[in-house]
Amino acid sequence: MNVTPFQRILVMTAVSAERDAVLRGLKGDARFDVVVAGVGPVAAAVSTVKALAAGEYDLVVSAGIAGGFVGRAEVGSIVVASEIIAADLGAQTQEGFSSVDELGFGSSRVAVDAGLVKRIAEAVQAAGLPVSAGPVLTLSTVTGTAATAEELAVRVPGAVAEAMEGYGVAHAAHDHGVPVLEIRTISNPIGPRDRAAWRMKEAFEALEAVSSVWVEVL
Repeated sequence: MNVTPFQRILVMTAVSAERDAVLRGLKGDARFDVVVAGVGPVAAAVSTVKALAAGEYDLVVSAGIAGGFVGRAEVGSIVVASEIIAADLGAQTQEGFSSVDELGFGSSRVAVDAGLVKRIAEAVQAAGLPVSAGPVLTLSTVTGTAATAEELAVRVPGAVAEAMEGYGVAHAAHDHGVPVLEIRTISNPIGPRDRAAWRMKEAFEALEAVSSVWVEVL
């Protein structure tokens, strides 16, 4: 049974393959509009602003596949963002990376409603799907080394995944006063790039499966 007041929900994906997986899971639920945002935070933000200007929405969801931090989100699992963080928005200093928050130039973080995160995660788990909740990072450059993966994991305690669009979508939604979620399925571990280890088919299947859960809880 639908227990939340979301009458119209905007789902933003980076590419059409993600959109198609979401649509298969939603099975024609008319409350959802699924839009291809483009790759990266800038394209995602612009596309989300346009979509929000064209219609009234109660919730925005950034959805798609992502890389998972080893030991926190395994390949084929689902992550729900407890916070959406622009992890490369800041400056390199002699002491290491400083975020725009630390520099006093704004915020690199968008909060997500904790109650909504809990409800989604519990519903996904009840559906028999592996799920974890934690910060999801947005980066314009995908991590490709073990050293960078370790640095990010230490800098953002509890981070579960990284992708390229969430902060752009979230910032646009926040600017419009609309709540936001980021939900990802894990196709590969974060670290050295090994295309042979990627499990795209499993990640798209998980994206379809988790989208079917939204129909019941959003």
